[in-house]
Amino acid sequence: MTAEPTDRLEGAPLIAPSTTDHPMHEPIVDACRSVFDPEIPVNIYDLGLVYTIDITAENDVRVIMTLTAPGCPVAGEMPGWVADAVSGVPGVRTVDVDLTWEPPWGMEMMSDEARLELGFM
Repeated sequence: MTAEPTDRLEGAPLIAPSTTDHPMHEPIVDACRSVFDPEIPVNIYDLGLVYTIDITAENDVRVIMTLTAPGCPVAGEMPGWVADAVSGVPGVRTVDVDLTWEPPWGMEMMSDEARLELGFM
């Protein structure tokens, strides 16, 4: 039996790795940090909602992100906010933001800064 393309391979990461060695990675992270969840006073990056930032050699950016819950009232808007923020980074050619629910977001995905800000530390 062969695996379907959508099947996860055993040992494969649930979240694709980001292109952290690209010189634009940090400015793009900063752009993501400028977007806030309207219900939580913490930016989406430190909340752990940004799973992957993939940057090509041509400076095309793909952001894979999630939301705190599938019924989030800004589900239709937040990917556009992220695309707008990232497209403002000098040198970015195109931006594609994909929403995913796998793996589901959990509080353990928050940065220490976010936990501190929300009083969990």
